[in-house]
Amino acid sequence: MNLQEKITDYKNFPKKGIIFRDFGPVLRDPSTLSLIADEFERYFHPKDVDVFAGIESRGFVLATLLSARYDKGMILIRKADKLPGKTIKATYKTEYSQDVIEIQKDAIKKGQRVVICDDLLATGGTAKAAGKLVEKAGGIISGFAFIIELTELGGIKGISKYNCKSLVKY
Repeated sequence: MNLQEKITDYKNFPKKGIIFRDFGPVLRDPSTLSLIADEFERYFHPKDVDVFAGIESRGFVLATLLSARYDKGMILIRKADKLPGKTIKATYKTEYSQDVIEIQKDAIKKGQRVVICDDLLATGGTAKAAGKLVEKAGGIISGFAFIIELTELGGIKGISKYNCKSLVKY
C-alpha cells in the first residue's frame, strides 16, 4: 500500500500558494491506520517509550493510535488555555502565525520517555516547542513521529538531535 496515495492535496488552502496535505482519507481506512501503526512500531521499540504525546489537534489521532498499539498512555499538548490545572507554556512560530501551546504540569512523571506525535512536520516550530514542554515537565524525548514531512521547509533541523520518523515526505 502506498500511503502517499491516501493523502489528498488541496491547493491554495488555507491561503494562496499553500498546498495542504490532508490525511483525513487515511482516517477512513482501517487498513491504512494499521499500516501507520505497523510502521512506527518498527521504528520505536516499546521498551524506549513510556507515553505518547499528541500535539493538538491532529497529533491526538496519531498519539492515540500508537498508545493503543503499544499499550502505553497518551498525553495532550494543547493550544493555550485549553487545559485545566497548572500548565507549562511555550511560545513558537509557525509558517502562518505565532502561537502558544501547553501541557499539564503533572502530565509527565520525571524520567518518562515520550514520543511526540503530530500529523505534519513543516517549519518545526510546533514540534520544537512541544519538545521543550516535555523536557520542562521532566520527560525524556524518545523521538518524534509524523505522518507527513514537508522537507523543503526544513523543520527537521530544529529537532534532528532526536529520533524522528516521518512516513511520507514531500
